[in-house]
Amino acid sequence: MRRLGIATIGMLAIALSVSACAKNTGSTSTSTTTATQSSPSSMSGSMKKMAGTANGAQVFTSNCASCHQAQGQGVAGSFPPLAKNPVVTGDATKVIHIVKYGLNGKISVKGQSFNGMMPAWKGTLSDGDIASVITYIRSSWGNSASAVTTAAVTAVKK
Repeated sequence: MRRLGIATIGMLAIALSVSACAKNTGSTSTSTTTATQSSPSSMSGSMKKMAGTANGAQVFTSNCASCHQAQGQGVAGSFPPLAKNPVVTGDATKVIHIVKYGLNGKISVKGQSFNGMMPAWKGTLSDGDIASVITYIRSSWGNSASAVTTAAVTAVKK
């Protein structure tokens, strides 16, 4: 029997996660789980983060990209950019609260004003999916911030 290296196992976990998500026909529900939640306990933290990020990308594509755009650049005047956004990369509690409970009214991001409505995703996405998508946006498009755990999402109350 051939032994698989850690990198190979990590890539297999990501492939399985993406494959499972791809079978989900366009909607993300609370039944979607991240590879982090269902992975073997022997999987390293970095592999769990990679697998969770793969699920986060799928959650983003299905639920967020239509407003914030595929590369996180947003739409001027309507939807703020997520790429290189200090709110996204700052205090995780703030971005968790925005994704979980929504945001309404005028905001300013990188000198641009936005006056729209971000829906609350609490009733649509599980805390695990919210953690995955926030981890994804905090580590994509030039952003470099720490991962967000399901426990951190659960801990944020309105």
